Amino acid sequence: MCNVSQPALSVQIKALEETLGGALFERKARDILLTPLGRDVLEYARQILGASDRLDQFAKDHSSGHRSLSIGIIPTIAPYVLPGVLAGLRAADVSLRVQIREARTERLLTMLRAGEIDAGVVALPSGGSELFEFPLFEDRFLLAGSSARLRNFSSDTERLRPLDLQNAQLMLLDDGHCLTDQALEVCGQDRSSGLINMGASSLATLSRLVAEGFGLTLMPELAARSESDAVPGLELMRFASPQPARTVGLVRRSSTSQEDWFESLADTIRTVGESIVTQTR
Repeated sequence: MCNVSQPALSVQIKALEETLGGALFERKARDILLTPLGRDVLEYARQILGASDRLDQFAKDHSSGHRSLSIGIIPTIAPYVLPGVLAGLRAADVSLRVQIREARTERLLTMLRAGEIDAGVVALPSGGSELFEFPLFEDRFLLAGSSARLRNFSSDTERLRPLDLQNAQLMLLDDGHCLTDQALEVCGQDRSSGLINMGASSLATLSRLVAEGFGLTLMPELAARSESDAVPGLELMRFASPQPARTVGLVRRSSTSQEDWFESLADTIRTVGESIVTQTR
């Protein structure tokens, strides 16, 4: 509800169309559609409303002495560290208001640049320009699959290398996940390989598929214990040193002033993450 009568709204839309020099809507007998100009104007309106909401929240927080923090985090990290991170943040400051946005790296970087989030938890390097990256901890990759699949490598586990998987059936997350790009890189493969299936949308789905013998995958240490407990039949095997890994880090805009909240957030995430991966080793 915008508390404006329909005639008054029509007059305002007409005036805006005259100012912009084009129609915002395609008016049909039973439907109204946005024109290309209308879609552009709608996107600007959403940005303005978002900025207005953030200003309103800031004013409320500042006047009451409360702080707010908006954090973005990628899906292959979020389920495993968020419970501990949120508990740690609450223990340090019960008045802190935390908003979580879960999305893939590309989307998180877009939100970060637009000021929609304050920081993002991603795998480094993020590839984002004008961003400050802060490494937190190493998250090693394990080979995951059914016992029957892993039996093919059991006689040579001390020398198992990612490149040994070039002739194996790999199952990876669907395109757009940075974890997929990392897995392809460490295994020396690309998307054109006929042995690679990139269709799962989450590590939970991937774990259940490989546990049933549909292929093998690379499992981050962060997810290993949780997925093993949840999925009967899921087996894990370590690679020989140096083990393949990703660097989990925290990113913010370079223009953001250096404040205690960023270091405090980084310390909390590092503590939780290192605790999880240490228990797996």
